[in-house]
Amino acid sequence: MAELSLYEALRTTRAVRRLRPDPIPDAVLARVLTAFTWGPSGGNRQPWRLLVVRAPHLKVKLQRMYQELWSEYVQASRAGLPSLPERSRARAERSLSAGDYLASHLGEVPVVVVVCFDPRGLAVTDAKLGRQSVVGGASIYPAVQNMLLACRAEGLGCVLTTLLCTRESEVRGLLGIPEPWATAAMVPIGYPVGRGHGPTSRRPLSALAFGDRWDEPLALACESE
Repeated sequence: MAELSLYEALRTTRAVRRLRPDPIPDAVLARVLTAFTWGPSGGNRQPWRLLVVRAPHLKVKLQRMYQELWSEYVQASRAGLPSLPERSRARAERSLSAGDYLASHLGEVPVVVVVCFDPRGLAVTDAKLGRQSVVGGASIYPAVQNMLLACRAEGLGCVLTTLLCTRESEVRGLLGIPEPWATAAMVPIGYPVGRGHGPTSRRPLSALAFGDRWDEPLALACESE
């Protein structure tokens, strides 16, 4: 496999939902999971654990739960498609179709990683601000992104999903997750069907970054593409 630069990995790591059932060699999987453990966390507490689900009967049960949730989600999403511009509608339809594929084949994916965390290990500094709290995720999701990038480097497809978090009590019972551990994400991993990763579609830096004050343009001598 050709060496992949960090910036190329960042630019081309997509959500890949069409995955083959082919097994992942243990050495490859170990590298990907180790990359997760290098992620930062507040006070270096590492308040997370990984449940690496490979048993077919467990994956099938996760698929049943996921498929029910996906069916509800996708129905609402498809209802809004007609109002989108043609180009945006086509892109959304492709994404939803890929989601349909994952929901129908999750039980066949070789590895499903369930990311768990201990709420006691999080420094939630925005808990009392009267809005949706997000800061606790800073000690979890950077490690997940490490794993996604490692998958990209290994030629694996993957996607961060959170739908099953709404069925946390059932997932906890199925996988034997003890209290007070909770779930933050599910990441199916496998070799892509077809192309897999490729250039991402994002807004340019000029539309997303300000200089010094909100809505003041960020003046840079050279803007990255």
